[in-house]
Amino acid sequence: RRKRSDDLLAMIGMSHAADRYPHELSGGMRQRVAVARALAIHPQVVLMDEPFAAVDALTRATLQEELLRLWQQLGLSIVFITHNVDEAVFLADDVVVMSAHPGSIQEIMAIDMPHPRDRGSPEFARWYARINAALHQKQAA
Repeated sequence: RRKRSDDLLAMIGMSHAADRYPHELSGGMRQRVAVARALAIHPQVVLMDEPFAAVDALTRATLQEELLRLWQQLGLSIVFITHNVDEAVFLADDVVVMSAHPGSIQEIMAIDMPHPRDRGSPEFARWYARINAALHQKQAA
């Protein structure tokens, strides 16, 4: 268990904090540890429900990039729930647009952009606009 935890801490860039208590960790560090805990059991699928919602924008962007690195390195399937359209376009291969009440699938969009994605590209902006429009169309209906 010690070797596995040390390996996971190294994987998420947290070896330097191995001896810290939870209250000594920043929000971003706590999120990294949560990811490491989820990976400890060698899952094939990881469910992440708004995992970066409570961190600042810069930390959020860093965590998104780290998540992509882990996804590619480990070959995991990740179901990532977010209300952040930018985050969905940046991370997802497929985006599922849900209705509010009752929650049902309204549309599934396959994002056909290669990783890493450039948030400043016209293609990124097109996907952002398309998903945003789908969300607002469903809310108005």
